[in-house]
Amino acid sequence: MIALPLLCLLLAPASVDLVDEVYRIPANEWRYVEVSLKQRPALLSAEVEAREGSREVRAALLRREDLYRFRNDHPYGVLAATAPGAAGRFRYYVQDPGVYAVVVDNRESDAPAAVRLRVWLDFARAPGPDVERLSPRRQLTVILVSFAVFFGVVTWSARRLLQAARK
Repeated sequence: MIALPLLCLLLAPASVDLVDEVYRIPANEWRYVEVSLKQRPALLSAEVEAREGSREVRAALLRREDLYRFRNDHPYGVLAATAPGAAGRFRYYVQDPGVYAVVVDNRESDAPAAVRLRVWLDFARAPGPDVERLSPRRQLTVILVSFAVFFGVVTWSARRLLQAARK
């Protein structure tokens, strides 16, 4: 009897795709996707990419009450956002159950936009910093500088030891 709930828990997906669509957003307009989180805490991730038209779109995560303020041009709070541009991504660890909205904003442009929006929840990842790698060019620079410092110290040490041994 206890095995069935444990089996269901083990087979539950760790990541759930909520949205992966292309939206057409007129100039000086915005659209939103509602995200209702009633389960346990999750890492909410969103990617936005302008496919056609305007290259000045941004995405933001708002609580439902902030969406109402945003809609009525009142001051509102933003949990996470991308910078205006052709593409962007954000992640936010949602701890409190509730209704949230991912807003795609094209109000900074006079051109319509076709925007691909992808939103997903990850229940397996704990909050924390995203670990990123250096670009290959920077990796090579770090390696070369490290080798130069290492061999400089070895050469200096060898010369000092030889001078001390000769005395």
